[in-house]
Amino acid sequence: MADRVWSEKDLVRRANRRLSVLRHAEEISGNVAATCRYYGVSRNVFYRWKRRYEDEGLEGLKDRSSAPLHCRRSPSPRWWRRSSTCDSITTSGR
Repeated sequence: MADRVWSEKDLVRRANRRLSVLRHAEEISGNVAATCRYYGVSRNVFYRWKRRYEDEGLEGLKDRSSAPLHCRRSPSPRWWRRSSTCDSITTSGR
């Protein structure tokens, strides 16, 4: 699923499903734990969806990228060379 590119129609469909989970808890069952068990989602996910819906509306329920916002700088070549040498010394002694 990580390599799949979702169409806008798919994103809206998935957001509407999430909205139906939120509405079910509010209007039908009145019980978040029972709704989460019924739909197979964790309460943490439910409350994340709820917070995003309250903040951003239906747009907040659409899938988001899980890629990090910032990448760590790669280590300098000097450090990498030294680290590799140390690893080979410790593993060869075993």
